[in-house]
Amino acid sequence: MGYTDTPFLIASAPNGARKTKADLPNIPITPAEVAKTAFECQQAGAGMMHLHVRDDEQRHSLDVGRYREMLAEVRAAVGPDMLLQVTTEAVGMYSAHDQMAMVRDLVPDAVSIAIREIAPIDADLNAVKAFFEFMREAEIAPQFIVYDTEDVQRFNQLVEIGVLPGEKFPVLFVLGRYSDGQQSDPVDLLPFIGSSSYISEWMVCAFGALENACILTGAGLGGHGRIGFENNHLGVDGSPAGHNAELIAQARDGAGLMNRKIATGAQAKQIMQPRWS
Repeated sequence: MGYTDTPFLIASAPNGARKTKADLPNIPITPAEVAKTAFECQQAGAGMMHLHVRDDEQRHSLDVGRYREMLAEVRAAVGPDMLLQVTTEAVGMYSAHDQMAMVRDLVPDAVSIAIREIAPIDADLNAVKAFFEFMREAEIAPQFIVYDTEDVQRFNQLVEIGVLPGEKFPVLFVLGRYSDGQQSDPVDLLPFIGSSSYISEWMVCAFGALENACILTGAGLGGHGRIGFENNHLGVDGSPAGHNAELIAQARDGAGLMNRKIATGAQAKQIMQPRWS
């Protein structure tokens, strides 16, 4: 199957864990704001939402009650045809135990998990394996986040030793997170390509003004894209985007030039399904 046979999945990352309205006045934070954004992004071509929640002071949170409120609001806004994914991001605040406890309590449809956070070198791999087995039984779709090729090597190891019980999994390649000024470049994607035989589908997110160029490089190589104010708020012309949907529309239009059809929410669920053992 060639890459043009696989629809291009666009995921919206509308806020992230760090930026507040003091940084970006039009960033969506509350459940109502994110729900409105989700609908706008869906109309622009996004088949998936990557969701963060905040506390009353706009600080990052993994609070299950807040997640349930956010998921209910967003689902009511977008209907059934969109994949809703929550984050387990630590942001220096949460341990691997905290992250796993949130997922066990919430039981979301889909979740993103950073390899370096959930399974650092000193991790209790028995606990990590039990967590992944819970996810398999609960039919929670994971997306594993890798920031560099060392993270990919750790991901490969977890599959090979059976801690991650399966054959292939969706992975997110993050570009520019730890570069100077958090600025990515399309060439940053190249070391990731072909780095693992255990990846079912891969997606790119990219920090900085070249976000769209990185996303479309990924589209041309057969991947998918996660786009939004979490990583960048500038359009390709350098002007500030009025809302997340503007960034989604850019990627949608560019993907057409790559001969990639845009994935629906139903197709997003298929694309993001792991191959558990």
